Amino acid sequence: GMQAITSAYIQIVAGESEVVVAGGVESMSQIPFYFAPELQDIITNFQRAKTLPQRLSIFSQIRPAHLKPVIGVMLGLTDPVCGKNMGQTAEILAQEFDISREDQDEYALMSNQRVVAGREKLAEEIVPVFPFPDYNAVDKDNGPREGQTMEALGKLKPVFDRHYGTVTAGNASQLTDGAAMALVMTEKKAKALGYKPLGYIKGFAYGGLDPARMGLGPVFSTYNVLKKTGLKLKDMELIELNEAFAAQVIACEKAFASKEFAEKHFGVKRAIGKIDRAKLNVNGGGIALGHPVGSTGTRIILTLLREMKRRNLNLGLATLCIGGGQGGSVIVERV
Repeated sequence: GMQAITSAYIQIVAGESEVVVAGGVESMSQIPFYFAPELQDIITNFQRAKTLPQRLSIFSQIRPAHLKPVIGVMLGLTDPVCGKNMGQTAEILAQEFDISREDQDEYALMSNQRVVAGREKLAEEIVPVFPFPDYNAVDKDNGPREGQTMEALGKLKPVFDRHYGTVTAGNASQLTDGAAMALVMTEKKAKALGYKPLGYIKGFAYGGLDPARMGLGPVFSTYNVLKKTGLKLKDMELIELNEAFAAQVIACEKAFASKEFAEKHFGVKRAIGKIDRAKLNVNGGGIALGHPVGSTGTRIILTLLREMKRRNLNLGLATLCIGGGQGGSVIVERV
């Protein structure tokens, strides 16, 4: 979703396009289950068999263990390099940055409360859909929980490390469907068509890191874009940082503020900067809204620009982690 917008920017700057519709879509609820490889082989051989005895012989090879489904979304969210799924990478960050279960649940509660409080504003971004078969309008996000409490969050069990983990369904983003699109063009073209821009792309950058710690991607890409533009983290008046997991957001906060982290990974003597939570995800984020991974990058840029307009602010940062060991950051401005 974010790369769609930055690719549109590159196309326009290169003179290849004048107007680009850029964004992303994800339907995580429709990701199918798969058969185990052993069962796939049995089914293939069964279909190739020419006689009834052959088919019965092949069919008899099926065992109960073969019928256990392989969950497609878990495959998609498992890193092919380090072999860990995204939740396991969040557990690594929770341990390395000493992030407690309570810290994560508190952040999750804050995200949910902010989304609930900001529903009226967030509604401005929503286009109603009429899903088959009943076509009843869906005109608001169905992830936020109106009465969420620390007590309710505390009752949930860890998902990715049953014995020692701290990442739960309550302090992680939800598996959701979503789409977001943006109209990207030059200022000259916008004026010619009668559009008033929400904002402008001032700079963007991506960064790579250890795939097992992919949640820190925003720190790497933000360092790159700040260096590229000559700006400081403190110059960002609002920040949207994707909420894949509460542990991932808190780890980024700690890494941004750490002099040792900056020196180790970037060779600089000072921390990138401290994130003020009063400026971070002010209308909540993926923990409450959901994180349809293909569209979140576009969504957070649009959410950021709309809130900057409401507050009459000039500079904002949208940044997110990317499975595989990457991060993306876009600085937008309003002038």
